[in-house]
Amino acid sequence: MVDVAKEVGADAVAHGCTGKGNDQVRFELTFFALNPKLNIVAPWREWDITGREDAIEYAKKHNVPVPVTKKSIYSRDMNLWHLSHEGDILEDTANEPQKDMYMISVDPEDAPDQPEYLEIGIESGLPVSLNGKTLSPATLLTELNEIGGRHGIGRIDMVENRLVGMKSRGVYETPGGTILFAAARELEFLTLDRETIQVKDSLALKYAELVYAGRWFDPLRESMDAFMQKITETTTGSVTLKLYKGSVTVTGRKSPFSLYRQDISSFEGSDVYDQADAAGFIRLYGLPMRVRAMLEQGI
Repeated sequence: MVDVAKEVGADAVAHGCTGKGNDQVRFELTFFALNPKLNIVAPWREWDITGREDAIEYAKKHNVPVPVTKKSIYSRDMNLWHLSHEGDILEDTANEPQKDMYMISVDPEDAPDQPEYLEIGIESGLPVSLNGKTLSPATLLTELNEIGGRHGIGRIDMVENRLVGMKSRGVYETPGGTILFAAARELEFLTLDRETIQVKDSLALKYAELVYAGRWFDPLRESMDAFMQKITETTTGSVTLKLYKGSVTVTGRKSPFSLYRQDISSFEGSDVYDQADAAGFIRLYGLPMRVRAMLEQGI
């Protein structure tokens, strides 16, 4: 939008976000970051239409076709990653979503009775193949959406805290994203050490907050990207997953950079790990607890 505004010489941009959502913040913080001189027009915050029913009436009066009716007034947003549902009966948090509301995933109860196995190939933290076939990111995600949706994968019903201060309830369908997250996460368990995983997890939460709050063009997000790129250099390999009636189960994982050593982890003997060493380790590791107990018992 900012690029087009520059090309055509526009001094303003507009968006259709309501005054209650997070998306208005994401649009406008991006405008600020890329061209702070642009004026912003947000009709929902200015006109006399106060709700979706008013908007439907306006559209009907002016012969503007819209994909919703007063009987089905869900607010939906869809992209390659997911489909979200808000509004209508979902505004009462006690209501169970209706079965016919979902659009890209089947009810897990209606999913195939036989599981389906997938192998996701990953290079430096990025998924690159499906069942041995190299695919572009968009094609890979599109295929996983279709496959995952067929098995009822990636449905979530949640109450979230919007940036503007209110709580809202949304139902999301994210079949492909759910599968990819499970695969990438499992490979990290194999290729990253404990401390690295802990630090990455703590930063991941902050990263998610930045993106959720519209701070994509924030220097902190860009700096964290550099960390993530470095830390996942060895996250290369493949993960096998089992899809069955709404669940994603990891059944196998392998990597040329795996930190898992069968000769060390095995219950059989090992030249690298001497079990007798554990006694001294435990005594030192537990020293603070022993000292505290000695104090309490007057030893």
